Amino acid sequence: MRTIPRILAACLTLIALSAPVPALASSCYAFVEDLRRTMPGVQYANLGAVASVSQEVKITYVAHSAFRIETVEGVTLVTDYFGTAGRDDNGPISPDVVTMNHAHITHWDPNPDPAIPYVLRGWNHDGKGPASYKLKVRDVIVRNVTTDIRGWGAPEEDGNSIFIFEVADLCIGHLGHLHHVPDEEQFAKIGRLDVVMAPVDGSMTLNLPDMIGILKRFRARVVLPMHYFGYGTLQTFLTGMSDEFAIQGPAGRSITLAFDSLPSRPTVVLLAPDNAADPNFDLD
Repeated sequence: MRTIPRILAACLTLIALSAPVPALASSCYAFVEDLRRTMPGVQYANLGAVASVSQEVKITYVAHSAFRIETVEGVTLVTDYFGTAGRDDNGPISPDVVTMNHAHITHWDPNPDPAIPYVLRGWNHDGKGPASYKLKVRDVIVRNVTTDIRGWGAPEEDGNSIFIFEVADLCIGHLGHLHHVPDEEQFAKIGRLDVVMAPVDGSMTLNLPDMIGILKRFRARVVLPMHYFGYGTLQTFLTGMSDEFAIQGPAGRSITLAFDSLPSRPTVVLLAPDNAADPNFDLD
């Protein structure tokens, strides 16, 4: 009589072993309206430990297009990494994950420190086709959507990556060295963004009217301008955004965000870069 339970247990084991590994879930895809915005108090189901308060994430503007993102579980990520993650009281900061784009050398490091566990190059760097990432590191998921960049001749297909960081119930997007308006498929792959890091130089990347149009379409609660070269360009951008977005700042070098405490009105937040890390910036 004991053979039946044993056979049943063996069958259940085989079923478990043959079942596909579940894909990393995302609440950022924008195919339907986010219920958390339209119905206050709604929370997505979470099979992990129940948090008593909304988690936070800290974002620091390093310089140029590089931001440092620090999570509750101790993951440090740096966008458009060009060799530095910034410094703290203990000296240079060692990141866990860096993302890079190769439009210019100030957006990537050809020889990143081999001690960095995850180096995500946002272009076809090894001849295997477009960069494609969906990586989970403790409490953050990192994925990308590729776009084209201008070349000396024909555009370089998939030469840029928009990186999306899903952490603390937030969807954080870094547009990289964006050169064109994403198409509808790319917008769908990017999904909903709560925070957007956007290049606003208006020349080396996308022109300002199109960039402003993209940001108004995303309508993220927080927009962090980057990759600008003086107050003139920055002021033109702010003027173009001010009809639909509040303007806040300068707000220091860092901002700490949580989903439950995002601004009720979409807001452009100005963070001051670390001028010592990038001499191209002079905001004094």
